[in-house]
Amino acid sequence: MTSYSTIGQTIENRKRVNTSASMPSRNSPCRPTRITAPRSHIIDNQLYRTFSSDFDDVDSSPLDEPRESMQYDVVIVGGGPAGLAASIRLKQLCSSKGIDLSVCILEKGSEVGSHILSGNVFDPRALEELLSHNNNEEDGDSNTTWMEALMESQDSHATPVSEDSFLVLTESGGSYQIPNFLLPSQLHNDGNFIISLSKLTRYLGEMAEGMGVEIYPGFAADEVLYNNADDDGNGNGAVKGVATKDVGIAKDGKPKDTFERGVELVGRQTLFAEGARGSCSESIISKFDLRREAGADVQHFGLGIKEVWEVPEEKFKKGFVQHTLGYPLQSSVTDKVYGGSFLYHQEPNLVLCGLVVGLDYKNPYINPYLEFQRWKTHPAIKSHLEGGTCIQYGARVLNEGGYHSLPKLTFPGGMLLGCSAGFLNAVKIKGSHCAIQSGIVAAESVYESLTTGENAEENTVASMGEIDADEPALEVTQYAENMEKSWVYDELKEVRNCHEAFSKWGVGGGLLYTGIAAHITKGKEPWTLPTPIGNNPQPKTDSTATKPAKDFQPIKYPAPDGILTFDLLTNLQRSGTYHEDDQPSHLRIKADVAKVPENISLQVYAAPESRFCPAGVYEYVEEKLVINAQNCIHCKCCSIKMPQEYIDWTVPEGGGGPQYQVM
Repeated sequence: MTSYSTIGQTIENRKRVNTSASMPSRNSPCRPTRITAPRSHIIDNQLYRTFSSDFDDVDSSPLDEPRESMQYDVVIVGGGPAGLAASIRLKQLCSSKGIDLSVCILEKGSEVGSHILSGNVFDPRALEELLSHNNNEEDGDSNTTWMEALMESQDSHATPVSEDSFLVLTESGGSYQIPNFLLPSQLHNDGNFIISLSKLTRYLGEMAEGMGVEIYPGFAADEVLYNNADDDGNGNGAVKGVATKDVGIAKDGKPKDTFERGVELVGRQTLFAEGARGSCSESIISKFDLRREAGADVQHFGLGIKEVWEVPEEKFKKGFVQHTLGYPLQSSVTDKVYGGSFLYHQEPNLVLCGLVVGLDYKNPYINPYLEFQRWKTHPAIKSHLEGGTCIQYGARVLNEGGYHSLPKLTFPGGMLLGCSAGFLNAVKIKGSHCAIQSGIVAAESVYESLTTGENAEENTVASMGEIDADEPALEVTQYAENMEKSWVYDELKEVRNCHEAFSKWGVGGGLLYTGIAAHITKGKEPWTLPTPIGNNPQPKTDSTATKPAKDFQPIKYPAPDGILTFDLLTNLQRSGTYHEDDQPSHLRIKADVAKVPENISLQVYAAPESRFCPAGVYEYVEEKLVINAQNCIHCKCCSIKMPQEYIDWTVPEGGGGPQYQVM
């Protein structure tokens, strides 16, 4: 993992020479793949103190020291598909247009790709467009495909889909196949590939570095910076960048000997590409009221839980793709639990399998992780995994609101990309292609904006070494306009009502409506199925969808066998999750709802957080909440599904979290 001193070294380099910083190495090994021993922090209806409050009686504190600052033309928060695509396209334009821009990426994972998890049957449409702009003389043999380059770079296969199957599973062990001609065209996977998205992002990261993008893995963006900010960092002005998290702070909030102040990364434009429910992105959506500005609904989410298996040769079916509905989430056509499963065979002998559960479910006794484990016992699933070995486990939330939930994409000083904005097609079960395309469109819009006008080249940070103090903050509205004209919006609009059809009429009605929308109306229906908001000024979030426990019976799940099914903590070790032990919890109870855990979540909803968290972070001991923050795999589910959304999900020290290798 890149050490924290990397940014400091870059600052020193800039002080010595008035040029762009040298590229930090990303070839250092990542953190050990292990999980810390359980060490709980008991919350007794008390909040973590703000760090500065521990030093009220001290003249000065290291926490109050001014932060060093680095300036760029473009700062990108998040080293996933959207952020990397934006950085690559920016550098392509720098090369072809002749005006250079300085670009950096902050990535909170220990290395690019270590926090990336996806299904993943990959639609290459956007990636192929991105790579078509590369200068072949500089970037290798023009006959080399991205699949071959991925194999050469990461020793990872892009397996063409060879067979597509969609099943409805029954509780008795049976299954029914839906003929492909009845399925929405967006569910057809001709021309798609089974890949590891974490490997693909590593490949794109290498490409971006080679083009001159400064990538800082292991550095978490903790605070959004604003112009005209007050002493608390709040301001009504434009976004001017982000600050990385202070490191070396002990659990008690006091600086350790290893303390280092965070660094401000200031940009003429800041692009937020953190993925679904990104902490900085959500704060910006709230601050600028971007959903109201766009007339958008609240975002809805699903929780995706995934395992990767190595299977014997006789079990492997190269390029096989299978999706299912029914067991275990739905037992009748009227069931309204939104979700389904995936199972993909990737070369050389891997089976990628998982379950997605819509977080708008009502029954607080549902345990998504245990639903996933019992799904694997169905004969139609078990037959693919028998004799194999589970080698990796992980989970992540994904956007499901679609077209209706897209916020305003731009604000003064920056924009939202990829899943930070909500560009995922839940019917197609894909979002990476939309994320990459949004990165391309964002880069083209930003480049045009920053390089147009009198003395544009002389005013770049790449040229001057700093931002012109007289330059006004820009809101690049052209990005939103171009996205609305893109195939991404066309694709999302076509299925804009399908999620709500499942919510209103259950799995049977949802399938029927989706079929009609895909085959007949193709998004041109003159109506919109409303989300369950009506005239209620308080939108129905996934959190408020949960009903009191008294309306349901506890669910008895089978015990794991340790061969096909696993207890949670055993599987958690396969995620490689690691956090520095001696640091304040990044999972904080909000001050205005401090009594919700013990008084409402436990008493009214029977502690759903002890079941929906796929990492065993939350438990109650003697009716008091225990937060095992060191187990967190950064799925963000708790910030969404908690009663009254009582958890504020903040970033831990950079480099912490899962260490995904083949997800």
